[in-house]
Amino acid sequence: MKAAVLVQAQQPLEIEQLSISKPGPHEVLIRTAACGLCHSDLHFIEGTYPHAMPAVPGHEAAGIVEAVGSEVRTVKVGDAVVTCLSAFCGHCEFCVTGRMALCLGAETRRPQGAEPRLTRSSDGSPVAQMLNLSAFAEMMLVHEHACVAINPDMPLDRAAVIGCAVTTGAGAIFNACKLTPGETVVVVGCGGVGLATINAAKIAGAGRIIAADPVKEKRDLAIKLGATDVVDAMADDAAAQIQELSKGGVDHAIEAVGRPASAQLAVSALRRGGTATILGMMPLNEKVGLSAIDLLSGKKLQGAIMGMNHFPVDLPRLVDFYMRGLLDLDSIIAERIPLEAINQGFDKMKTGASARSVIVFDN
Repeated sequence: MKAAVLVQAQQPLEIEQLSISKPGPHEVLIRTAACGLCHSDLHFIEGTYPHAMPAVPGHEAAGIVEAVGSEVRTVKVGDAVVTCLSAFCGHCEFCVTGRMALCLGAETRRPQGAEPRLTRSSDGSPVAQMLNLSAFAEMMLVHEHACVAINPDMPLDRAAVIGCAVTTGAGAIFNACKLTPGETVVVVGCGGVGLATINAAKIAGAGRIIAADPVKEKRDLAIKLGATDVVDAMADDAAAQIQELSKGGVDHAIEAVGRPASAQLAVSALRRGGTATILGMMPLNEKVGLSAIDLLSGKKLQGAIMGMNHFPVDLPRLVDFYMRGLLDLDSIIAERIPLEAINQGFDKMKTGASARSVIVFDN
């Protein structure tokens, strides 16, 4: 099969021929239909976050089940599925207390010494699987707890972006923030995750939704997806503008970029008792905090990895939202490209001018 391989950080991905193992008892073989380009992948490609190499990135995908292991009960051959990097074991403390997104998922990977899931066709050398998925490939071999069956009528190029961007953004609203209708929200960063957050805030009945981004085209997209107001995030008085628009600050400030300055803007936009939720992947040595006066004002700061999702339940619901016309995935997708154009897609991402690029495989 063809796959885009990260051989060395800060180098373009290379299209190679790889071999993929047969499914183990709890594994699912998926023919990839589409995979979104996510900024999280770029962090690994640029070396900001470490990973074993060579590796196949990609984690925002949808496809069709080709084969299943002997013990798989959750999906069957022919099912349309969306994958999710929040692979869960199902019985650790995090799983049994409803915090599946925090599960480390050790049991969802093959044990050390076992046959690797991915190898190079040329010499049989192992290729690391990234985030349990490695979706920049024509096929994926994953644990059954890393995918979920969806409505077969759902277009798979749109379904793919649900696997990360939409799950993270919508999950922040529905799961982490538990937004109450009428509450005010600011979303800092209007890429794929931020736009999904805005759309979910509209679905949840937010009273005012402020989008903050330095790019006018993205602010325009935010209005289309439900923002009531927009602010240039790079303006010197951005926090003051948000405070004025929300009459004293927002109930929820959601950072969807992964920049310390964006996190600071989110905290500065809060009203008394408000909560800042950080979704973006920041450099590992960065810190975000609240001042003493923030704490005395009852403000809160939280992370929400992958939107604190319960993806076997959340993803089919998000698909239903799309099918009912509530979730606008069409506007989030900026372009559809072949696998061979993946490096150009990431170059475009670096400019920050467009929303989601999606690789569509010719199956």
